[in-house]
Amino acid sequence: MRPNLSDNRSRNNEMATPEQTQAARYRYSVRWSPADGEFVASVAQFPSLSWLDSDRFRARAGIRRLVSAVLLDLAESGEPVPRL
Repeated sequence: MRPNLSDNRSRNNEMATPEQTQAARYRYSVRWSPADGEFVASVAQFPSLSWLDSDRFRARAGIRRLVSAVLLDLAESGEPVPRL
């Protein structure tokens, strides 16, 4: 089950959060996984994170939302975030 990480920022014309802004600066990749039958999105600075989706654009959006959530969690707990 995937976490609910909705990003309604564009629909509500709200400013991006600092976590969303920082997440946008990381390096993402999306590749097809024959084993999973879906696209796998990943981010170089968080090698343990990935997002699967049947659509390559939704996979990329999913990993970016996930990274934003992880950055928020790290900031709230006082842990360091990966450098760009």
